[in-house]
Amino acid sequence: MIVPYSHVLLLSALLFVVGMLCAVGRRNLIMILLGLEVMLNAGAIAFVGAALRWQQIEGQTVVIFVLAIAAAEVSIGLALIVWAYRRTESLDPERLQDLDTAEPL
Repeated sequence: MIVPYSHVLLLSALLFVVGMLCAVGRRNLIMILLGLEVMLNAGAIAFVGAALRWQQIEGQTVVIFVLAIAAAEVSIGLALIVWAYRRTESLDPERLQDLDTAEPL
């Protein structure tokens, strides 16, 4: 492995923290979804680094499943965001608390 394993884990941890800050600190549903995607990719990088470190293919196999789950999460998440935007005409998560009293379309 050309890159030391500690550097791979450091990169993964930094990406996870950036994704967490994006998901927690933003007031926009799309940015929250983007933060979750960055956190999933950080976990995938850690799995690939571990697979290369210990010469096991299972880590890379898990990454393929993580990417498939991330793609499904994005498609469902964006569909829910579009639905919520049509109901509230806003991407603010605070407005979503009022969806149970909103009028049906």
